[in-house]
Amino acid sequence: MKISTKGRYALRLMLDIALYGKDGEPVRIKDIAQRQDLSRKYLEQIIAVLNKAGYVRSIRGPQGGYLLTRLPGDYTVGMILRLTEGSLAPVACVEEDGALCDRLDDCATILVWRKLNEAISSVVDHVTLEDLIDWHDARNGNDYVI
Repeated sequence: MKISTKGRYALRLMLDIALYGKDGEPVRIKDIAQRQDLSRKYLEQIIAVLNKAGYVRSIRGPQGGYLLTRLPGDYTVGMILRLTEGSLAPVACVEEDGALCDRLDDCATILVWRKLNEAISSVVDHVTLEDLIDWHDARNGNDYVI
């Protein structure tokens, strides 16, 4: 399994909105594209998917942009990646609605695929945007406490 640019950029886009939209100010795609050094056109395609799913909301007008619809702790990396990538399962036979394999009863490798799928899910389903914000702040020296 390999995460495409769409999934990686969606995660960066959501993190950027979480970081720069904290005070309720809408975050513009133009600014995200500049900060993240990404194509504005590509981000517009990705934000449309996120908007349609209700992960972000659009604010129109000259001071418009995008805001998260929930708190950063309510979004997991898995939610964002599954929305943009589809299934994160390493093989079709371990997907939730996966096709049944004719060899399933005799397949010794199914145990590997199940364990790998569980490991992937346990990471992406337990890391939130809030965690990413905390990691970002710690890396950038913004982890001081008064």
